[in-house]
Amino acid sequence: MTGQSVSTGTSTWDRIKKWTPIFIIAPSIVASFVYVFVFAGWTLYISLSDSTLLPSYGFKGLDNYISLWTNRRWSVAYTNLLYFSLFYVTISMAFGLLLAILIDQKIRAESFWRTIFLYPLAVSFIATGTVWQWLYNPSSGIQFLVNAMGWTDFQFALTSDRKNAIWAIIITGIWGSAGFSMALFLAGLRSVDPDIIKAAQIDGAGWFRTYRKVILPTIGPIFIAVAVVLLQFAIKTFDLAVALTNSGPGISTTFPATYVYDFMFQRGEIGEGAAAAMMVLAALAIVLVPYSLYLVWRKRREANNG
Repeated sequence: MTGQSVSTGTSTWDRIKKWTPIFIIAPSIVASFVYVFVFAGWTLYISLSDSTLLPSYGFKGLDNYISLWTNRRWSVAYTNLLYFSLFYVTISMAFGLLLAILIDQKIRAESFWRTIFLYPLAVSFIATGTVWQWLYNPSSGIQFLVNAMGWTDFQFALTSDRKNAIWAIIITGIWGSAGFSMALFLAGLRSVDPDIIKAAQIDGAGWFRTYRKVILPTIGPIFIAVAVVLLQFAIKTFDLAVALTNSGPGISTTFPATYVYDFMFQRGEIGEGAAAAMMVLAALAIVLVPYSLYLVWRKRREANNG
């Protein structure tokens, strides 16, 4: 009887240990499914409806999408997204890689420098945008400081220049994300097999050649991962643009996310705002779906090679 009781107790405890993680994770999985798939489906239906100030379920077909793509402001928003993504991603990766290589040289106070470069990542984009908006302000920022030092002809008013305001967002975004790129690249550099590096040095490869021919090709997947994450940041750019320029001057720094917010919550055009939201989702899918397929392919290749 005693053995039977112990066996039953152990079996019950094993069941509890088996099901506890499932019970803990289940609410998050359900919530994620609802917020991602159910709400995405609802937004898709609203984008095909005649909704204006309030949701309406009268079917309108693709009229909202046609109106969206014939709207000049949306063209400006998507152009800004492409322009911002190109320079923001490439320059952030370049700076991040450079910082990672420099820190990888076993410099003194490495932890201090890593903290300094990673600090912008700990600051929200809305706070970052607000601080940089002060710096760009001609009456209180960099231009004011330089003018006060005697260079009265100096001008640095990016956010008030229709043609160059996008560069204010690009520069600020790079400042905020270069440290993130550095952290991932540094982790990749530190994961390279030291024996490979020693073999290259024995063969007479210099510092630059070792990185170009041996180390960087080895961490190729890190480049793809960093690019994908930064592209997600770029596509969802909202708070940075709002804090820096509020989509101005005029509509010159409108982004798809700010367009969605404006039409859905300020103009009361929910149908067209939902259509714009679906276009943002499509842009994210263009980035994430191929990357997911790449990860599956890479995992299968590693399994076959193993």
